Amino acid sequence: MKTEGYSAGEHFDEMFTPDGKVRPHYEGFFKFLDKASAKKMKHLQFSANKTQLAMGMTFNVYHDNQGMEKILHLDIIPRIISNQEWKKLEAGLKQRVHALNLFLQDIYNDQKILKDGVVPAELILKSKDYLKPCIGLTPPKGIWCHITGTDLVRDKSGEFYILEDNLRCPSGVSYMLESREIIKRVYPELFNQKGVMPVSDYPAKLLKMLQNISGKAKPVVGVLTPGIYNSAYFEHSYLALQMGVELVSGVDLIVENKKVYMQTTKGLQQIDVIYRRIDDTFLDPLAFNPESMLGIPGIFEAYKAGNVGLANAPGTGVADDKAVYAYVPKIIKYYLDEDPILHNVPTYLCREESDRKYVLDNIQDLVVKETNAAGGYGMLIGPKATKEEHQHFKTLIKNNPTNYIAQPTLSLSTVPSLTEEGVVGRHVDLRPYVLYGEEIEVIPGALTRVALKKGSLVVNSSQGGGSKDTWVLYN
Repeated sequence: MKTEGYSAGEHFDEMFTPDGKVRPHYEGFFKFLDKASAKKMKHLQFSANKTQLAMGMTFNVYHDNQGMEKILHLDIIPRIISNQEWKKLEAGLKQRVHALNLFLQDIYNDQKILKDGVVPAELILKSKDYLKPCIGLTPPKGIWCHITGTDLVRDKSGEFYILEDNLRCPSGVSYMLESREIIKRVYPELFNQKGVMPVSDYPAKLLKMLQNISGKAKPVVGVLTPGIYNSAYFEHSYLALQMGVELVSGVDLIVENKKVYMQTTKGLQQIDVIYRRIDDTFLDPLAFNPESMLGIPGIFEAYKAGNVGLANAPGTGVADDKAVYAYVPKIIKYYLDEDPILHNVPTYLCREESDRKYVLDNIQDLVVKETNAAGGYGMLIGPKATKEEHQHFKTLIKNNPTNYIAQPTLSLSTVPSLTEEGVVGRHVDLRPYVLYGEEIEVIPGALTRVALKKGSLVVNSSQGGGSKDTWVLYN
């Protein structure tokens, strides 16, 4: 399929250099693409779409009147990352997860970083995600964030930046795994020739990490889901099936004598480790939100008694607050005495008077984010917004400055994508997954989310984004 006329404009393109040459790690795929007819590529895309439907790769979109179930569109042109680039990403992610874990242990115990004034104490202690019941807690083996999904973007210079830390219940890994299976069928020979690192062992690694939380030789593990109406239910059921463990909801579990049991057809069976996919505050109505209908009364006491392991640990949400994000470079320096390998996007904290004034004066050039929102909600992209929207967000910021941050509008990198108009560039981000068990391990692949709408920078599936398979090469 010919790519003459393809232009990334001012953006960094993952496949092509600014002068139109193919980047070395893309050469093998480009040769295939250049020989394939438009008809063949459309047929391959059609086959991939059908396979997605057959696999049930759907997600739910809240606030959508057009129906709940949607397919996360998988574009068949992959995003390819060279081994050299991946090694830097891997080192930077390990460093970041290590530091954030130490930060969580500190703020719920000695609070040295707050006493030393490196991070403002009120930012943490007044955060709704700082859970008072967790004060004084040390999770099994001192690990708070067992599963992390970190969002990165690449700017016009080609530099990767950390956009967001997801330490609560990061989603999307099932799409990474299923997309890989589909794309291997689309390009079977090419895939083997290119030397792509595997991701299929993720469920086994996840299970090993979960088992590591328990002190038992053969712990019973379960995945806790809010239920079939949750947006990521496909993922919950998929991961439970792949690991060969039970998928449970709150009604399936009961706490007796500070131990957690599953209700089975053979009676009660103790469960030792729970991979929870519900938010902290819904986990236990006795400890957190008393109105929660999803949680298990008494599970937090069982956790504190050491009778059940939870991944991720309750309380991790405070470390991926978008306002705390701005302090992560200082957090890394404080705990590890190292400079960050991967940098943050420059961030303005509206809680700071000088930053707030800058944001209000330059809102038309900035991306404004609500600190506790997710999924592309509570966000303003200044250059794309109307004057009325600018004014609305100015009012929101003035009324509640602590709740907002702002960042420059990054020129996200592009990857050639298959559309009705042919092969055109679409903006992407990158979500690698990090497991923290006996050691910290970065899975050699990622969920690449792609903004399917022309010119759009919003890649969230809930906002109309799609995905690509991400190939990390051995060499």
